[in-house]
Amino acid sequence: MPLPPRGDEQVFAEPWQAQVFAMTVVLHERGLFTWPQWAQRLGRHVASGASDGSDYYHRWADALEELLDDLAVASTADVAEVTQAWHQAAARTPHGRPIEL
Repeated sequence: MPLPPRGDEQVFAEPWQAQVFAMTVVLHERGLFTWPQWAQRLGRHVASGASDGSDYYHRWADALEELLDDLAVASTADVAEVTQAWHQAAARTPHGRPIEL
């Protein structure tokens, strides 16, 4: 796994990584799950990921999706449906315009 950034180095390579991180923190702060629940789930997903950590935030997103499904907050099917709708909306949205579902 790569070393954490120092100083002014970027923490997240892509905006979606920061977003999934922030969503997880907010859901925890709202009492949806405990940090031990999250750590166990994330640890299991990271353990099955790439040995170099290159897919860390993909594993993070997978762990969050699974946890939300297990807690009956959002099913995997719900997430897939919204993801598809988002991609379709993005494809029909002119560059520079906000994407609306």
